[in-house]
Amino acid sequence: MRTFANWMIAMFMIMYWAFRVVVAYQASVYADFFVQPINLTVEIVLLFVTVVCIVLVFKRKLIGAIIYFLSYLAYFGTDLINQIMPVFTGGQAEITNYMGAFTSFLGIVLAFAVLVDLSIDKGRKPKDKKTDWFYTNEQYDRQLDDRADKNNYRTL
Repeated sequence: MRTFANWMIAMFMIMYWAFRVVVAYQASVYADFFVQPINLTVEIVLLFVTVVCIVLVFKRKLIGAIIYFLSYLAYFGTDLINQIMPVFTGGQAEITNYMGAFTSFLGIVLAFAVLVDLSIDKGRKPKDKKTDWFYTNEQYDRQLDDRADKNNYRTL
């Protein structure tokens, strides 16, 4: 998590998770909300899976991004198709269809962005110009000679 983009994507993950918590809570208390969950039980399970994935993404583990993307694609992908189909079949779509489609699309795009961010940034490691010239260069490797055995100095 070295760049601003890494932090922003992680914060969007947390904000979208909090939004889905509100959606699940509103559905459980039977309150009217502009977005309804597809299946409340699966939504709650997905919220717990997302918490684990967020921890793995913060630790920069690629498996967390893969699980996050696949679970969101499986859950929100079917909803996105079901919400958009009335528009393409010539029927009338309501505002709830558009809001559901928008939030599903946003979830899929966010999960894809997390996957791309981690897969691109996975191989990078910070460079320290003060010490890398020494540790990456083989000609500076310490070679022991016969004097090394007689040396009693501490190297702390």
